[in-house]
Amino acid sequence: MKAQSPDLQLIALIERVAGADEKALRELYDLSSSKLYGVAVRVVGKREWAEDVLQEAFLTIWRIAGDYKASLSPPMAWLGLIVRSRGLDFLRRRASDRADLMQELDDVLTDTVAGDSPNPMDTTQASEQAWALHQCLGRLEQKQREVVSLAYLRDLSHSELAEQLKLPLGTVKTWIRRGLEQLRGCMARFA
Repeated sequence: MKAQSPDLQLIALIERVAGADEKALRELYDLSSSKLYGVAVRVVGKREWAEDVLQEAFLTIWRIAGDYKASLSPPMAWLGLIVRSRGLDFLRRRASDRADLMQELDDVLTDTVAGDSPNPMDTTQASEQAWALHQCLGRLEQKQREVVSLAYLRDLSHSELAEQLKLPLGTVKTWIRRGLEQLRGCMARFA
């Protein structure tokens, strides 16, 4: 009597697996796992991942063996397609997990970096602006510098400044206006 062809043997085993025959699943695994493992390695690129993919593939084969139609596809092609599909699913899950992990990391970094405290760039820019303002204030006449500083640092109105400095209101307004014009021109050179 002639030995059964490999395809017929695999078809018979898949039919038995469809009937929930665990021994048939083991035999199917023994006959096909080395080739299917090779497919898995080619799809996912790493041997340890391929082992996981192969395990998932055989769980899938156990569940859907009843769907196999020998008239539509050779058994090894059908098994290989299942392994390939599980491998691609595995890679998509890994990419999704990485994306989720990166999103979590981005959220943590955003929460950590963002906040009410200034970041290093803000601090650097503020320091440069403060230095430029100090330089520009130093170029104003003493009286203009005093009036502008009091107006903005102590938040005094024109009339409060005139009263505090014992100066006419018009003089205070003129000194502030001219001082601000000079500051704008000076700060523009630093920008």
